[in-house]
Amino acid sequence: MKPGFIYILTNKTHTVLYVGVTSNLPRRILEHKEKKYQNSFSRRYNVDQLVYWESFQEIGDAIMRERQLKGGSRQKKLDLINRLNPQWTDLYESILDIMNPFS
Repeated sequence: MKPGFIYILTNKTHTVLYVGVTSNLPRRILEHKEKKYQNSFSRRYNVDQLVYWESFQEIGDAIMRERQLKGGSRQKKLDLINRLNPQWTDLYESILDIMNPFS
């Protein structure tokens, strides 16, 4: 099975949250940052800062977690981000370091 990741993105003012799932986190976040998809939610609301992510051994588990997060309240998402990333730092560069240690 493929590994999977869930992630939460926000905009510059932290007013919009986007929850997604992918099998390739660095590539998917780069697609959001480059606004690759013309009619996407993330492009429309300028959501391109990675503030939270989790990894899973299997993509199916990541999909289940994504559904759980999407079904939860905004406050639960805020609590999750604030607990692990209280400064709301964009984590994109750190995932590149973690996932591409030889680059």
